[in-house]
Amino acid sequence: MTVPLKERVRRRLVDDGSDVDSATVARAVLAETGGVLGAQELLATVSTVRQELVGAGPLDTLLRDERVTDVLVTGPESVWVDDGAGLRRSEVRFADDDAVRRLAQRLVALGGRRLDDAAPFADVWLPALGAHGPVRLHAVLSPVADPGTCLSLRVLRPAAHDLAALGELGTFEPEIGAVLKSIVDARLAFLVSGATGSGKTTLLAALLGAVDPAERIVCVEDAGELHPAHPQLLRLIARPSNVEGSGEVTIQQLVRQALRMRPDRLVIGEVRGAEVVDLLAALNTGHDGGAGTVHANAITEIPARLEALAALGGLNRAALHSQLAAAVRLVLHMRRDRTGARRLAAIGVLDRRSDLAVVRPVWTVGGGWDWAADLLRDQVEAAGVTWPG
Repeated sequence: MTVPLKERVRRRLVDDGSDVDSATVARAVLAETGGVLGAQELLATVSTVRQELVGAGPLDTLLRDERVTDVLVTGPESVWVDDGAGLRRSEVRFADDDAVRRLAQRLVALGGRRLDDAAPFADVWLPALGAHGPVRLHAVLSPVADPGTCLSLRVLRPAAHDLAALGELGTFEPEIGAVLKSIVDARLAFLVSGATGSGKTTLLAALLGAVDPAERIVCVEDAGELHPAHPQLLRLIARPSNVEGSGEVTIQQLVRQALRMRPDRLVIGEVRGAEVVDLLAALNTGHDGGAGTVHANAITEIPARLEALAALGGLNRAALHSQLAAAVRLVLHMRRDRTGARRLAAIGVLDRRSDLAVVRPVWTVGGGWDWAADLLRDQVEAAGVTWPG
């Protein structure tokens, strides 16, 4: 069976351990062909081989676009991209499923994990890869993924907008911007909820940028997304295990370390596991003004979502609701509309109903303020902050 030229060149480069620049690849191609290729065919072969060995391969051009947030591969001829206006099919194509598989295995290896028939799926953080931020990769090999190897790459762009910039972008009206500033000034602990890609981290970063410069913020994250303009922001970044399964540093471990670092405000970039127990415990020991983000479909579903996460940390339902009601003051819910714009959809306050914590909506986009708005205003004014308007 004849080995294809591209595969022979790829093997030669791997065996030699040479740098994969264009000149080196061209020499390897000429060595394998005896120098009989024409100029156009040589350039095409060099480009194809380099794509398979460097960066994100054929996906590089998509990831370099500063508007792109997601790249999804569902087969060699099915590559989709989201550049802020929803998913659309790109013009990028792979030669076959083996080419997609090789790219998936190489990228997963860069993240210190393995991807093969014995471990057919993996989730890793990758360096920028030419993108404008770190990339989270999820890969599933065929035949587990049908009809072919599936890649999901999400570009995590640094969240650095301030409240004024978000207001100009239409994330919320000026009146609501003033309310958000008063919430920060009153040091009310809050959660930002929403679906993936709804703008939770962007809003959280803007709110942190409005914190008094004299306050020390310690932020725990999976990846370094939060970049607010604040002089006393310290970030602790979690780390996955290596190929041998060791070296992992979890969010839960980092929350406990953060409590020893004299934080005025403790922030968790995303609450998605047992670390919710440590966060609530911290917010109940005098760390006012803490914050975090959590995935949820609606603002009223936050208590149920946190119940499920707290169970992972051994916290029962009654204890969770008791700590939640005592620690968190309000929830800000983000939503992405059909045009791709990210907007603040609702504000709710935590309240008690019998022994349960519930979220009472006080403002919704399009609906304005509810009668329960007094619950939020009373908390702001009780902290000595003037309610806007």
